[in-house]
Amino acid sequence: VHLSTTAEHAQTWLRDEAKLLDYVVDALTATETRPRCEAVGDGAFLNLRGRSKEELDTSDLLASVRIWAVKGRVYSVTRKPLIAVAEVEKMVEHHEVRDPGDLIAAFATAITTDLDPDVATLGDELDDCEEQLDANRVFELRRAVSKVRVAAIGYKRFLSPQRAALEKLAALPGDWLADDDRLHLAAAADRAARMAEELESIRERSALIHETLTDLRAEQIDNRSLIISIAAMVFLPLTFLTGLYGMNVKGLPYAEEPWAFDAIAGACVLIAVGVVAYFSMRHWFKR
Repeated sequence: VHLSTTAEHAQTWLRDEAKLLDYVVDALTATETRPRCEAVGDGAFLNLRGRSKEELDTSDLLASVRIWAVKGRVYSVTRKPLIAVAEVEKMVEHHEVRDPGDLIAAFATAITTDLDPDVATLGDELDDCEEQLDANRVFELRRAVSKVRVAAIGYKRFLSPQRAALEKLAALPGDWLADDDRLHLAAAADRAARMAEELESIRERSALIHETLTDLRAEQIDNRSLIISIAAMVFLPLTFLTGLYGMNVKGLPYAEEPWAFDAIAGACVLIAVGVVAYFSMRHWFKR
């Protein structure tokens, strides 16, 4: 039986018609959840997270599916439509699911299989950012890296406990889980662990790229500051000289000579060339 908690009668039906324990009903219809597995009596409660057909908040990138399974029966509840649910429904229609163990294994496999390409895409996007490192694209790349990092953190937040939940379910006693079901659950847990490790690597790499972009930006600012400083050093003596001879007072040497202006202009050129040559010899222009 599959229900949506957005339906008003869902909680009532689970309690009154399905005769489930209050604890199980509350777990199936809770607003805030995280991946976990608990054995309750002869059954097991399992909460998994997967991609949704709807766009979710950046703080909660994966939607939940809550499952209560006992021998002969499975109840699944969602708040948002999951892509994996549609895949499982197709498997049921094609008679590939025969018992509760098959259904839970199908859910676990479908969710992890659907998430795997998304995690790989995050890694590819980060690779592209690394290849395009350029001081002139700092702000664009920083936004792209931040987006990847936020997604990686959001996914890892659920994949790590999801791996533990699947491992715990695979180890639970009970004849309603066949050996092949346990193998499929273990494989899904292993894939979740691999994705969690990849997401941790993406998070660390994105932090390093962010630091590199910050260094590139600082280097760019330093270079521009250096250019401004050199320009100031070139024009400082020129400004002093032209300001000195621009005073409106009597007694300036050679003020009445016809070649005075040319001499001042020539002196300014010589001083500018000398200052530039000095900085060039000190290799300031190569920094």
